[in-house]
Amino acid sequence: MVEIISVRFKSGGKQYYFNPNGEVFQPGEGVIVETSRGVEYGECTQGNTPIDEMELTAPLRPVLRRATEEDEKVRERNKEKEAKAFQICQEKIAQHGLEMKLVEAEYSFEGNKVLFFFTAEGRVDFRALVKDLASAIHARIELRQIGVRDEAKMLGGLGICGRPFCCSQFLDEFQPVSIKMAKTQNLSLNPTKISGTCGRLMCCLKYEQDAYEDLVKHSPKQESFVETPDGAGTVSSVNLLRQTVQVRLDSAPETPKCYQNCEICIVRNGKGKRPEGYVEPPLEELAKLRKPVEKEEVPDLKGSASPLAAALEAVFNGETPQYEGFDTPAPAKPTKSSGRSRSRRRSDSPKPQQQEGERPQRQEKPARPPRPNQERPQRAEKPQEKPADRAPKSESSAPAEGGEKRRRPRRRRPRGNGSGSGAPKAE
Repeated sequence: MVEIISVRFKSGGKQYYFNPNGEVFQPGEGVIVETSRGVEYGECTQGNTPIDEMELTAPLRPVLRRATEEDEKVRERNKEKEAKAFQICQEKIAQHGLEMKLVEAEYSFEGNKVLFFFTAEGRVDFRALVKDLASAIHARIELRQIGVRDEAKMLGGLGICGRPFCCSQFLDEFQPVSIKMAKTQNLSLNPTKISGTCGRLMCCLKYEQDAYEDLVKHSPKQESFVETPDGAGTVSSVNLLRQTVQVRLDSAPETPKCYQNCEICIVRNGKGKRPEGYVEPPLEELAKLRKPVEKEEVPDLKGSASPLAAALEAVFNGETPQYEGFDTPAPAKPTKSSGRSRSRRRSDSPKPQQQEGERPQRQEKPARPPRPNQERPQRAEKPQEKPADRAPKSESSAPAEGGEKRRRPRRRRPRGNGSGSGAPKAE
């Protein structure tokens, strides 16, 4: 067993093993290590852990020391130099007219070397560019061509799912992705739907590939000849996730039916000719393939711990709900003062007995005596002169003696007509 620590040099980059030299490191601490590129600054992602020597592919390099405040300042100064070197390199590329896209500039920890990453469709002759950069930056220059997937990992961004790129978050290494994975998962083969921002197939196609391959082993292929509880037929479509198939029965090919994978028996898997001499079993035997329907358990709301559920169930069943467990008291019974309804009063009064065949008679109420006619005091009005050619409309409107107008007193009809109905009798 060998004790190691894991170190990462970039966020989302690959982790490397180093020998801690007997010191204890915690995740998140900065360390200075020796690499093939020289002395570098890294971040510890996994503390001291013993592993088997068989897992190591290369000899372990030692950790030089723990990072100090001065090392942090050197790292910040290198970041400022990287921004300036990136701008200078872009200007030189435009001057030479090279068809290349600059992605990132990276300074070594000691500051004596600059590494430029770029992308291009083909090979680029950048020998003259390196000479101009060395004279402008005064450091060792190295240009490295990378692919579009590495470019997306360095720059970062958001995918079509709305989340940051997997390659810039947690993917240490790129795994091969093929169009066969999209076919196995029954996805659309439209390149715009299965491609990422980098223009390559999405890395997430690899995540569920093992699960789909396992489901394919337990599912029939399309155009397979199978036996179902309703007869023999041909599989028209397969749903891997739900483990169901659509079958066109020979007896009713126009209306395919859906069955579970456990309800069918495969006679011929995939396309091909129908087996010679095949005789369809009787329906009684095929009916045994049907999966028994499991009864759903209905929760007992009355016996449940929730008093609200029990009260609601009682209301739906027309019963009186129990208010046990509630702080609010049960509704009080109506008192004599708050009283009974008008219909209840009518029902309590004795009803006269009626013989069969007779219509029920309405109980007559005693008629109210008519109110005496009340005359309003006459109001004095100014005399008005009427034209001679217009005759008076009625006697009541003719002016009386003294120029005053007599007004006929208004009479009120009695509310009761003696029959107890409360409405005036029709003539």
